[in-house]
Amino acid sequence: MDDRVAVIGIVVEKDGDVNKINELLHEFREYVVGRMGLPYPKRGVSLISVVVDGPADKISALSGKLGMIDGVTAKAAYSKVS
Repeated sequence: MDDRVAVIGIVVEKDGDVNKINELLHEFREYVVGRMGLPYPKRGVSLISVVVDGPADKISALSGKLGMIDGVTAKAAYSKVS
């Protein structure tokens, strides 16, 4: 499978498990290009963007596992270039 470039947008609510997020990002670290996190106290959430480069199935797996964590929403946007 061809490697893809994507960004995973993560929204963490107050009760989101940040430790599980970090564990997953560490598990998939070979595909992570960079990440940026921003707290947004006005809305009671934190926003994280993670740039990844790897097989589409690995990116999808990471995004799916992140989204299964309580208090966390995650979506991936893939580049059209493979």
